[in-house]
Amino acid sequence: MQQQLDSWVQQAKNGDQQAFFMLYQQFKGKVYAICLRLLADRAQAEDGCQEAFVRIWQQLPAFRGDSSFATWLHTIASRTAVDLWRKNKILRLSTDEEVPEQAVELLPENSALEQAILRLPHQARAVFVLFALEGYQHQEIAQLLDIAEGSSKAQYHRARQLLRGWLDEN
Repeated sequence: MQQQLDSWVQQAKNGDQQAFFMLYQQFKGKVYAICLRLLADRAQAEDGCQEAFVRIWQQLPAFRGDSSFATWLHTIASRTAVDLWRKNKILRLSTDEEVPEQAVELLPENSALEQAILRLPHQARAVFVLFALEGYQHQEIAQLLDIAEGSSKAQYHRARQLLRGWLDEN
């Protein structure tokens, strides 16, 4: 499979739209999941997924292969979702914002953890997803979200406490 993936990447870098479509088919679920976890809204996640693939297509000629294609794509998807957040000013809400009702039942087929993550307040969810699931460091998160590094650590701690409490209830 890796050899096929490498072939599609090379062909897509050379402008082959069919090869890019194959990459899209391979990774659309993962990109959508990243966007959904960060945005907690299906319509915004779909927009984020679409925008991420536009950026991937545009930036693909610059992909050097220093990291795996999946890692590179993952980074673009995460940054695209964060950019969409900024555009909609979701992250500018106070730390006491209400949890959106729609987020609670967004993915009924998924695990209790997925449901709990979607219940987190916006900024706590962003930090938790970026740190615990996406592997970013607090310094990187602080830069991405335009917050202090200490705020990133505090929001991560808050998210963990909330998740632990909610999951212990089940």
